[in-house]
Amino acid sequence: MGPGPIMSGKFPIHPSHPERICWGCEKFCPEDDMCCGNGTIRSPHPVELMGEDWFEILQAEEAASARDPLPAVAECPSVRQ
Repeated sequence: MGPGPIMSGKFPIHPSHPERICWGCEKFCPEDDMCCGNGTIRSPHPVELMGEDWFEILQAEEAASARDPLPAVAECPSVRQ
């Protein structure tokens, strides 16, 4: 069996069978024929790790971080230049 097809375009948010594909690179190889050398096991799709609402969670986190950027690091008083 040859390498998996190279897909371009949008990343699937809810693939029908995410367990059948390695999601570790743009080649999207079948789980039993990984050609990229990304490792010995396939990389799971985010839906497998975080659940069906993974994309909504990601969007909410990104919106929150855009509203509330990290505070500036305070200068340590014991360090003088």
